[in-house]
Formats: sequence, structure tokens, C-alpha cells
Amino acid sequence: MEANTRSTGRLPAAFLTPGSSSFMDFLSDHSPEILPGNRSLPPLKGAIEAPHGTTIVAASFPGGVVLAGDRRATMGNMIAQRDIEKVFPADEYSAVGIAGTAGLAVEMVKLFQLELEHFEKVEGATLSLEGKANRLSTMIRGNLAMAMQGLAVVPLFAGFDVDREKGRIFSYDVTGGRSEEHGYAATGSGSVFARGSMKKLYRDDLTEEQTLTLVVQALYDAADDDSATGGPDVARRIYPIVTVITDEGFRKLNDTESSEIARAILERRLEQPDGPRAALL
Repeated sequence: MEANTRSTGRLPAAFLTPGSSSFMDFLSDHSPEILPGNRSLPPLKGAIEAPHGTTIVAASFPGGVVLAGDRRATMGNMIAQRDIEKVFPADEYSAVGIAGTAGLAVEMVKLFQLELEHFEKVEGATLSLEGKANRLSTMIRGNLAMAMQGLAVVPLFAGFDVDREKGRIFSYDVTGGRSEEHGYAATGSGSVFARGSMKKLYRDDLTEEQTLTLVVQALYDAADDDSATGGPDVARRIYPIVTVITDEGFRKLNDTESSEIARAILERRLEQPDGPRAALL
């Protein structure tokens, strides 16, 4: 059969008529060895030094959700990359922000994008936002063996739910455990500081513009206290990746838009280095 396939250049029938709408299940049946979680690693000798992505934040507003990330990747106490991209569109109405082992995280996002596209082509309809969140949970669980060896991937998933007509946010742990967050969320090494910042500044009635400012403020606060999180780099013109998802779909702010928000915050921080103050009562 294999010789015949090579000689004719045609794929086996199983590859042309998959029995499942899940691309992950299809790979598990036919080529399980190429899935990230099934790869064997050599015996470990000490800690693994690999680039890690750090802080991702998200916040919802009436009509949508904002997902953003800083640009720094670290390797131990070193800066591995200053301009890494950590926020990617999953499909037209959802996006993923990655934290954890950068190489595996990017690979998982690409596989997730392919999984959603495969489902849409096979079923002729898009997966619900809840279904997308569940699929990502399964993929993270499949990486558990790697996570136990220090190569964890902990993303933040956000999107616009066309059925409920609102933005929703989902967070995960290394085992694939999924939780829906209400209002705002953060993951990565600077998440404690970013979450604390948003906790004091977030309101249910924020506009889209105010929410964009909120997430960049949170990333600035994270960078202020977490060395693995990179703040706006004016000298190199490196600013946070900021995306918005509404009923019109996914949109990534261009460099000019991101820089305007970051520069406005920097100017205010010259007067108030610790950032805006929340009302005491």
C-alpha cells in the first residue's frame, strides 16, 4: 500500500475522507508521533533553558473583548527576545495569548488554528466559542508530559460569542483545566501584578477605548514589578501587541495605535509613577 502510494503520488483514502471533524483526532489516528505531547525527550540533566513568553492580559467591555501581551521572552535571567509576538488570531472571532515555553506555545497555536479551520471545512459551520475553548483545553492536556518536564504552555483564550452577543475570556492551567473569567484575566509571570492593576481600575461600563488603555496600564504595572515582563520600549519602538474582538471580528491594533496608547500612559507616569489611583470608596 505504501509503495503504491509513493508510485502513484495519491494519498490513501483515509486521508481524503477523514471520519472526524477534529484534526487532532485525525492526527492521533494516523500520525500520533508528530503531536507535540507525544514527542519523546532525552533524559533531563538539570533545568531546561528555553525561551519563555510572559504576561498576557484580557478584559471585556460591552460589545467585545480586548486581548494583549507584552513583547519580552526570557531564558533564565536573560532576555531571549525583545519583540516576540504572543497574541494570535484563532479564527475570525477569537484569539489566543501565549505564556510559557515559547516554541511549544507557538506550535500549539498553529495547530489550534488548523483544528478550527478543519472543523469549519468538514462541518460547514464554525465551532461555538465554548467548543473552541474546550478544544484548546484538550490540546493543553495533551502537552501534560512536556509540562511535567518544565515545558508548560498556559494560554489565555478570548473571543466574541456570536450566540450570546458578548465577549468572553477563558483561562487554563497546565493540566488543561478551563475556567471562564468574568471582566478581566491575566496569565504568565507578571499576571499577579497585572490582575491587581485591573482589579482596581476595571468597570463593567468601560468603552472600547478605555479598555484598551486598561490592558496597557496593566502590562505597564506588570513590567514595573516583574523583570520577565517587558514594558513599552520607546527607544526601539517596541510596544505591546493589542487586539480587539467584536461582532465585526478580530482586529489587531497597528504600531501607530499601540504607540499612541503607550506614549500617553508613559507621559502620565512621569507625574504618577505608580499609575492612576482608584477611588477609596
